[in-house]
Amino acid sequence: MLTRELAIAKFENGQLVPDRLSHKANAAYISFAEGMLEIYRNGVGRTRRSLHQAVHAVFSEQIDTPGRRIQSFCKLLDDVSEYAKEDRRKTVQLRQAVFRAAAKYHPLVVQRDALFESQESEVKRRIAAEHGMDWPELHDRLFADLIENQVLQSFKGFADGVALLSRYNVAQTQVVLFDAVKMTVRATDDFKQILRYAKLARLMHRITKRSDHYRFEFDGPASVLRSTHRYGIAMARFLPGLLSCRGWSMEATLRATPYRPPIRFRLDDACGLVSNVNASSEFDSSVEETFSIEWGEQAREGWRLERETEILHRGQTAFFPDFVFVHEDGKRAMLEIVGFWTPEYLSYKAQLLKLFSDQPVLLAIAQSLKEKVPVMSGHPASYYKNKIKLEAVLAMLESFRPKII
Repeated sequence: MLTRELAIAKFENGQLVPDRLSHKANAAYISFAEGMLEIYRNGVGRTRRSLHQAVHAVFSEQIDTPGRRIQSFCKLLDDVSEYAKEDRRKTVQLRQAVFRAAAKYHPLVVQRDALFESQESEVKRRIAAEHGMDWPELHDRLFADLIENQVLQSFKGFADGVALLSRYNVAQTQVVLFDAVKMTVRATDDFKQILRYAKLARLMHRITKRSDHYRFEFDGPASVLRSTHRYGIAMARFLPGLLSCRGWSMEATLRATPYRPPIRFRLDDACGLVSNVNASSEFDSSVEETFSIEWGEQAREGWRLERETEILHRGQTAFFPDFVFVHEDGKRAMLEIVGFWTPEYLSYKAQLLKLFSDQPVLLAIAQSLKEKVPVMSGHPASYYKNKIKLEAVLAMLESFRPKII
């Protein structure tokens, strides 16, 4: 993912337009992208600095290419690379030892004479020999802990140059969302998949059902409610999942700056951006995944576990519980997991659960939130530390069973 400093955008007809490279207008970039991929594919053993210099050389004749665009390509290529990480403690110790040894010969000169006897080349050879290597090797190791000197070990890469350009286009669009105050998604299709990606990104969201669509409202990282780098990354990570879905349109309000008023940013499923994300069956968190695995496919005390198969509606409000329990006699109950939520979102969720107080919704609440969670309208609750205990859930199902319809 790109950083804010690498963002490139322009204004057209009052709209913010992130930098985008098209096959038609930027045909030469396909060969550039293939060249960059070839550098990294053959770059095992080279330093990060060397690889970046080679990527910049690809664009040496393109005087109109923004430096941030080239740096963005380097960042995206690095994101799918594995670099060797030197032991910083050992590298620091080596530097200290070399500098202490060299201090004894100060000052060093290129050629010794009657006044200055310490010749630089000879001193370097002597110090390197004391460490069992020659000077070029020792020199490389002196600053091997710096990020630009890390050595490429492997490169996962992209399928081809077109895939790299597609990733660039999406990445530049993701950066825009770092400044979102709020974001609204209107979905007519794939709304459950959109919800899945929103929950995987751990975004705070509210869902309402309209006559012909679902409306998802998200608090942005630049909102008064929450302004954090971590949440900005989470919102940006939601975008590739959204792009893989059908039947949606999105509008984000971007915060004002000293140089411009608040502006709107719009996308829809016909925007032309290509996602590298496929339909996912991943869980929203390790807590949910662990619970599902431990429950297994078999029924427990007559209860079978299903994943997000229930949608509750009350007026225009919709609620998607995390799990649904189906008993062999046909009765149903739901489980909602309360984990990484802000106080404001907890308050919203409490109101939502109050609206569905007549429904068999069980709660599994993180122990860290025990003192922060408002009363959840009488819904049975159990608390977990690292994972949800099956026994606690089964006990809630049994105690709540008279209310289950």
